[in-house]
Amino acid sequence: MTDQVLLLLVEDEPLLRLASGDTLEEGGFAVAFACDGAQAIGALGNQDPPLAGLITDIRLGSGPDGWEVARRAREINPLLPVVYITGDSAADWPARGVPNSLILQKPFADAQLVAAITSLLNKPAANIADN
Repeated sequence: MTDQVLLLLVEDEPLLRLASGDTLEEGGFAVAFACDGAQAIGALGNQDPPLAGLITDIRLGSGPDGWEVARRAREINPLLPVVYITGDSAADWPARGVPNSLILQKPFADAQLVAAITSLLNKPAANIADN
Protein backbone atom coordinates (compact mmCIF):
# COMPACT_ATOMS: atom_id res chain seq x y z
CA MET A 1 0.00 0.00 0.00
CA THR A 2 2.93 2.37 0.53
CA ASP A 3 3.54 2.67 -3.21
CA GLN A 4 -0.10 3.54 -3.94
CA VAL A 5 -1.28 7.09 -4.49
CA LEU A 6 -3.31 8.22 -1.46
CA LEU A 7 -6.53 10.15 -2.01
CA LEU A 8 -8.88 11.72 0.54
CA LEU A 9 -12.54 11.02 -0.28
CA VAL A 10 -15.04 13.29 1.49
CA GLU A 11 -18.67 12.18 1.20
CA ASP A 12 -21.41 12.46 3.82
CA GLU A 13 -23.68 9.78 2.30
CA PRO A 14 -22.40 6.38 3.51
CA LEU A 15 -23.45 4.36 0.45
CA LEU A 16 -21.90 6.85 -1.96
CA ARG A 17 -18.73 7.00 0.17
CA LEU A 18 -18.45 3.22 0.09
CA ALA A 19 -19.20 2.92 -3.64
CA SER A 20 -16.81 5.73 -4.63
CA GLY A 21 -14.12 4.35 -2.33
CA ASP A 22 -14.44 0.90 -3.90
CA THR A 23 -14.23 2.45 -7.38
CA LEU A 24 -11.06 4.35 -6.51
CA GLU A 25 -9.45 1.32 -4.85
CA GLU A 26 -10.29 -0.80 -7.90
CA GLY A 27 -8.61 1.96 -9.93
CA GLY A 28 -5.39 1.35 -7.99
CA PHE A 29 -5.60 4.14 -5.42
CA ALA A 30 -5.33 4.01 -1.65
CA VAL A 31 -8.23 5.91 -0.07
CA ALA A 32 -8.63 7.75 3.23
CA PHE A 33 -12.21 8.61 4.11
CA ALA A 34 -13.98 11.54 5.77
CA CYS A 35 -17.72 11.80 6.34
CA ASP A 36 -17.93 15.57 6.82
CA GLY A 37 -16.00 18.77 6.30
CA ALA A 38 -14.60 18.99 9.82
CA GLN A 39 -13.26 15.44 9.70
CA ALA A 40 -11.76 16.12 6.26
CA ILE A 41 -10.01 19.29 7.41
CA GLY A 42 -8.64 17.39 10.40
CA ALA A 43 -7.22 14.73 8.06
CA LEU A 44 -5.46 17.20 5.77
CA GLY A 45 -1.73 17.11 6.27
CA ASN A 46 -2.02 14.20 8.72
CA GLN A 47 -1.68 11.35 6.23
CA ASP A 48 1.32 9.11 5.66
CA PRO A 49 2.05 9.01 2.80
CA PRO A 50 0.91 12.59 2.11
CA LEU A 51 -2.29 13.05 0.15
CA ALA A 52 -1.88 13.12 -3.61
CA GLY A 53 -5.44 14.26 -4.32
CA LEU A 54 -8.78 15.29 -2.84
CA ILE A 55 -12.23 14.19 -3.95
CA THR A 56 -14.98 16.01 -2.10
CA ASP A 57 -18.72 16.32 -2.21
CA ILE A 58 -19.73 19.97 -1.98
CA ARG A 59 -22.73 19.74 0.33
CA LEU A 60 -21.58 17.99 3.50
CA GLY A 61 -24.32 18.86 5.99
CA SER A 62 -23.48 21.20 8.85
CA GLY A 63 -19.95 22.54 9.17
CA PRO A 64 -17.44 23.23 6.40
CA ASP A 65 -18.59 22.44 2.87
CA GLY A 66 -16.51 20.98 0.06
CA TRP A 67 -15.51 24.43 -1.19
CA GLU A 68 -13.95 25.16 2.22
CA VAL A 69 -12.30 21.74 2.46
CA ALA A 70 -10.59 22.33 -0.90
CA ARG A 71 -9.44 25.83 0.10
CA ARG A 72 -7.93 24.48 3.33
CA ALA A 73 -6.27 21.63 1.43
CA ARG A 74 -4.68 24.15 -0.92
CA GLU A 75 -3.27 26.09 2.04
CA ILE A 76 -1.31 22.93 2.89
CA ASN A 77 -0.49 21.90 -0.68
CA PRO A 78 -1.10 24.59 -3.32
CA LEU A 79 -0.85 22.05 -6.16
CA LEU A 80 -3.13 19.34 -4.71
CA PRO A 81 -5.52 18.06 -7.39
CA VAL A 82 -9.19 18.47 -6.42
CA VAL A 83 -12.27 16.77 -7.84
CA TYR A 84 -15.61 18.11 -6.64
CA ILE A 85 -18.70 15.92 -6.81
CA THR A 86 -22.15 17.42 -6.57
CA GLY A 87 -25.79 16.92 -7.26
CA ASP A 88 -26.70 20.58 -7.56
CA SER A 89 -23.75 22.98 -7.13
CA ALA A 90 -21.97 22.69 -10.48
CA ALA A 91 -23.01 26.21 -11.51
CA ASP A 92 -21.02 27.63 -8.56
CA TRP A 93 -17.76 25.91 -9.55
CA PRO A 94 -16.30 28.71 -11.73
CA ALA A 95 -16.64 31.20 -8.87
CA ARG A 96 -16.02 28.98 -5.84
CA GLY A 97 -13.82 26.13 -7.06
CA VAL A 98 -10.06 26.17 -6.73
CA PRO A 99 -7.73 26.16 -9.77
CA ASN A 100 -6.62 22.72 -10.99
CA SER A 101 -9.95 21.20 -10.14
CA LEU A 102 -12.68 19.35 -11.96
CA ILE A 103 -16.33 18.88 -11.12
CA LEU A 104 -18.48 15.80 -11.63
CA GLN A 105 -22.25 16.13 -11.61
CA LYS A 106 -24.08 13.30 -9.83
CA PRO A 107 -24.92 10.76 -11.05
CA PHE A 108 -21.68 9.92 -12.82
CA ALA A 109 -20.14 6.68 -14.07
CA ASP A 110 -17.44 5.03 -11.95
CA ALA A 111 -14.96 5.42 -14.80
CA GLN A 112 -15.54 9.20 -14.81
CA LEU A 113 -14.37 9.48 -11.20
CA VAL A 114 -11.16 7.54 -11.84
CA ALA A 115 -10.55 9.44 -15.09
CA ALA A 116 -11.08 12.84 -13.44
CA ILE A 117 -8.56 12.35 -10.62
CA THR A 118 -6.11 10.56 -12.92
CA SER A 119 -6.16 13.42 -15.42
CA LEU A 120 -5.34 15.92 -12.66
CA LEU A 121 -2.61 13.73 -11.17
CA ASN A 122 -1.00 13.36 -14.59
CA LYS A 123 -1.13 17.07 -15.41
CA PRO A 124 2.38 18.59 -15.54
CA ALA A 125 3.15 20.77 -12.50
CA ALA A 126 3.97 23.79 -14.70
CA ASN A 127 0.45 23.71 -16.15
CA ILE A 128 -1.10 23.31 -12.72
CA ALA A 129 0.60 26.45 -11.45
CA ASP A 130 -0.65 28.40 -14.48
CA ASN A 131 -4.37 27.72 -13.78
